[in-house]
Amino acid sequence: MKKIYLDYGASTPVDPEVIDEMIPYFNEKYGNPSSIHSFGVEALDAIEESREKVAKMIGAKADEIIFTAGGTESDNLAIKGALFKNRDKKNSKGYSLITCAIEHPAVLETCKYLDKIGYKTKFVPVDKEGIIDLGELEKSISDDTAIITVMFANNEIGVIEPMEEIGKIAKENNVLFHTDAVQAVGKVPIDVKKLNLDLLSLSSHKIYGPKGVGALYVKKGTSLQTIAHGGGHEKGLRSSTLNTPGIVGLGKACELGLKRMDKDVKHMCGLRDKLIKNILEIEESYLNGHPKKRLCNNAHFRFTAIEGEALNLMLDDMGIAGATGSACSSKKLQASHVLTSIGLKPEQAHGSLRLTLGRHTSKEEIEYVSNAIPEVVRKLRNMSPLWNR
Repeated sequence: MKKIYLDYGASTPVDPEVIDEMIPYFNEKYGNPSSIHSFGVEALDAIEESREKVAKMIGAKADEIIFTAGGTESDNLAIKGALFKNRDKKNSKGYSLITCAIEHPAVLETCKYLDKIGYKTKFVPVDKEGIIDLGELEKSISDDTAIITVMFANNEIGVIEPMEEIGKIAKENNVLFHTDAVQAVGKVPIDVKKLNLDLLSLSSHKIYGPKGVGALYVKKGTSLQTIAHGGGHEKGLRSSTLNTPGIVGLGKACELGLKRMDKDVKHMCGLRDKLIKNILEIEESYLNGHPKKRLCNNAHFRFTAIEGEALNLMLDDMGIAGATGSACSSKKLQASHVLTSIGLKPEQAHGSLRLTLGRHTSKEEIEYVSNAIPEVVRKLRNMSPLWNR
């Protein structure tokens, strides 16, 4: 049976060149980078080289990159670190942060925790295509606002937010600006200086690197408090022995991603548009998110009278791997907060399918999927009491 992977938004295969770069640091160059002997220096040199590569990917300086275990830890360190560092400067009971209604759980759950301990989160709505309301964002800023955190590109519907405009608003109001750019890195050119970003989170396994490693860009002069105490690694912000093989892999993935970005984006955009055109020929099928301001690899659909989980399972039986939404919360039964935030009813949200393409997706695979989905939709609608056409 043909096996087609269209869940690159959840994770990507590790590039062979990345694996080759990592292998020596498992069994040959295995020193602890905090040690002062030659083994440790060898590992530290590799880490610093990777720091340069990650920084180059986003237009930052090497000394502005902090290595973490992934996007979630980076988000937590950015948001909590900024608030905790400044708690003595203002009354923490009124100290607030601003975020968007369609953020990743790594941000939303962090906000829930902060609300429980006395901070206040203000949520800015989005329109029916998932674009943040800039007017409401600006009105939400008050004297006690410490940080704005808005994801660069949504992990479910792929919408790309107006980062430059948000950055301008944050700068004019002297508020820190953080973005979860996990989905955007490698697919959208990023210049942290031009966007007025103070903090940016990224993750290795979304860009053909290994799982369990990520990074946080911290603009020079931005103060954070650590949320993990220990040996004081990474300028005292992230205590833990550095994952040398993983960091080397992340560095190589960034190097390759920057080199291949133009080619990759052009390839994925063409296939994405072809897939969208084909699927929208199905009766009562719809595209979720903005038709143009979206990631080059994201196609997010909904189908009337279809249950998304059943659709995914039947596609999986045909060798096609997709998703209903975020892999980080795919086992939850409630309707996606992203889809309800753009105005969909729960029954509409439950009929959704996310297909995310990658560097290795082929034209033949898109043709196969374009033929398979109408067949599965027809079968499910024949069994659905909600479909009476």
